Amino acid sequence: MAKQNMIQREFKRTRLINKYAEKRSKLKKQLNNTIDFTEKQELHNKLQKLPRNSSSTRQRNRCWVTGRSRAYYRDFGLSRHVLREMAHQCLLPGVTKSSW
Repeated sequence: MAKQNMIQREFKRTRLINKYAEKRSKLKKQLNNTIDFTEKQELHNKLQKLPRNSSSTRQRNRCWVTGRSRAYYRDFGLSRHVLREMAHQCLLPGVTKSSW
């Protein structure tokens, strides 16, 4: 189980991403459409004044059961430990333990 403060930090990032998504996308669109250098600098400064955690690249994928961030399987939203346990208990449809 991940620490509670790490899980809460991710929730905070998610809220900030949702809050500033529209503003960030507008600024990026304006930045790509302008040709004037000084105007680009102003737009870039406005973009940098937004909170860092409002950028979607700072968000980390986490297991929805344990909160573990490493060994995350995107298809299931689970970490490898939970995926293995759930596959053994036949809780994941279509997933079987391979043997050769």
